[in-house]
Amino acid sequence: MVNNKTLSSYCHDYLKVDRFKDYCPNGLQVEGKSDIQNIISGVSANQDLIDRAIDEKADALFVHHGFFWKGEDQRITGVKKNRIKALLDNNINLFAYHLPLDAHTTVGNNIQLAQRFGIKNPKPIGDTLVWQGEVDLTLSQLSNTIKQALNRAPLVFGDDDKALKHIAWCTGGAQSYIEHAIAVGADAFITGEVSEQIPAIAKENNIAFISAGHHATERYGVQALCQHLSDKFGLKHQFVDIDNKV
Repeated sequence: MVNNKTLSSYCHDYLKVDRFKDYCPNGLQVEGKSDIQNIISGVSANQDLIDRAIDEKADALFVHHGFFWKGEDQRITGVKKNRIKALLDNNINLFAYHLPLDAHTTVGNNIQLAQRFGIKNPKPIGDTLVWQGEVDLTLSQLSNTIKQALNRAPLVFGDDDKALKHIAWCTGGAQSYIEHAIAVGADAFITGEVSEQIPAIAKENNIAFISAGHHATERYGVQALCQHLSDKFGLKHQFVDIDNKV
């Protein structure tokens, strides 16, 4: 068992939250009960996930996508009201970690994805959120590896027989970061989503592009973080995957 403020402080330091200028507040977003023993992790704080946390009698819910995004309506109405009310009524703490959880070198989304894809020598590209590493596969083989690891077929742009040695990736909605992959001479770039202009950019720069799913590529960081917290503080942890085709 651990106090919610103690847990918040530990995660703040462990994830190096102060290093990031983010689009949302990282850390304890909705305060619940003081003592935490049972935690649930998931990708996004939607109503289905909150309802599961209630059903499982969770003391805290950890997510990658929480509340209070820059540019959104600040009023607590509608869906946001329903979600926050459900958390408060059931005294559940909501912790959310966005960019710090993408970047972390042990439990982060990018390093966790590299481990599942068998990418060798993974490391960040400078100070960016994009990572790079090595494989010895064709584009078709990498696509199949991703399909097996994520249990969903990725959207692939490029020649199936293209030989891949140096690849780059960034989980989630990072399609615009393809420029970083191009700059380091990567043979392929993997991310979660794709925009209309990206296939042409990839083709004209002779780089393969793989859209593997925003939700699917970001399932693993929050699991790894909560497993770490479970081990350190003796907590009960369960990951709940609310299906999302995007």
